[in-house]
Amino acid sequence: MLAVLLIVLMLAVVVQVICNALDINPLLTRPEPAVLIGRAVTLNSLLDLQWHLLVILGLVPAGLVWHRDRHVRVDFLYQAYRPNWQARVDLAGNLLFAVPFFALILPASWAFMQRAWRSDEGSRNGGLEDLWLIKSVLPLGLAILAFYIAFETLRLIRAAK
Repeated sequence: MLAVLLIVLMLAVVVQVICNALDINPLLTRPEPAVLIGRAVTLNSLLDLQWHLLVILGLVPAGLVWHRDRHVRVDFLYQAYRPNWQARVDLAGNLLFAVPFFALILPASWAFMQRAWRSDEGSRNGGLEDLWLIKSVLPLGLAILAFYIAFETLRLIRAAK
């Protein structure tokens, strides 16, 4: 699914560049508004779409990346440590940095999305409508990441003994 979104992102960039060079704007108009695009697909719609897809491609798989232990690490700092000491260092990092971060960011991201939902927020510059859709990815992606970090923290507690 993410691979398809990456292809859509690349196509949106190519179409925007070509239409911009040929001074084609709007690209498509509709008599009735449609979800997300409103009444027209414009160059600004394509630009908004690119940013939205980039957010989805970067945030949604972050939990899976963490779960598979493919995230950026500082292993060179403790590669000579025994495994239980490595687990202690990782556990300290999760408790000192991840827990406070998620305690602050999860409620804030939820409120951010709710404000967009309640106000039916749309683009001010002729871009995409229904911005609550993309803003709902923020708490979703962060919650998935928080779940995997919590799961990893429990594993580290057992491994640090």
